[in-house]
Amino acid sequence: MYTKNFVNPCPDWATALLNGFSQVLLLRNPLCGLCCLLAILLTAPNLVGGALLGALAGLLTAQARGYDRADRQAGLYCYNGVLIGILISAVLPWSVILPPLIIAAGGLSSIITHQWRKRGGKLLVAYTAPFVLLGWGTLLVVSPSPSGFVEADPLYALARGVGQIFLLDQPLAGLLIIVGMFIANPYAALWAVIGSAIGGGVALLADQAQAAWLGLYGFNGALAALAFSRQGEKPWVTLLAIALALLLQPLFKLLPVPGLTAPFVAACWLMHLGSHLAQPRQRNASRLHG
Repeated sequence: MYTKNFVNPCPDWATALLNGFSQVLLLRNPLCGLCCLLAILLTAPNLVGGALLGALAGLLTAQARGYDRADRQAGLYCYNGVLIGILISAVLPWSVILPPLIIAAGGLSSIITHQWRKRGGKLLVAYTAPFVLLGWGTLLVVSPSPSGFVEADPLYALARGVGQIFLLDQPLAGLLIIVGMFIANPYAALWAVIGSAIGGGVALLADQAQAAWLGLYGFNGALAALAFSRQGEKPWVTLLAIALALLLQPLFKLLPVPGLTAPFVAACWLMHLGSHLAQPRQRNASRLHG
């Protein structure tokens, strides 16, 4: 049924895949994607195969199903595959069923992303929701290994908060990702670092020191900052998104599985909903003053 669509491939597969890594950060820039790929390769080489396989599965599924070529080239059908590929590789030991499982999950993430983009509208943007759903399904079956102890170091914690977006806990990973973000969008990169710093500070105030040093309170704040700063929103809007993501994080800790990036996704949805509800009031006010 979809064979005909293979004659209309992405003009540059390598760029599409690298864009997919960059889109995890809500940015489109192949050099940024390359920095993210290097971060995985240099700090967690056992995960890089899963990341690439998940991204490729998402791209091939999108192509086979005839999804928009510009969206494929932009990496919009790869980034959830990147994340689920990393997660599966991190929690499951190597076996012959691991690659097919990652391929299936990456392909399914592409289908979910497409359906979400069709039906979610501007209020329920997909973001990393497909990864969260597939990740929760995985973690209900396999429990992740507990995080190790790390020494207190604010700068390392800042970098880890960014690296944890890709489920990486090494400061070098976060540094490489930050470099990639600065290449793509310096303003958004600065806000991502601010979001990570605020998250770490909140964790310390909440007496969650190890979570702070591991960056576990940084990545949702960093993602929320990226989501709104890249759109040129006013600083207070970006700060509100960061705060909302951090406020939601304890609620998701009540689940039987890690929240992953769900606090970020939920915060963005609430922000979009609030903006949507405020628009009619703004229009009515403008009529009264007109």
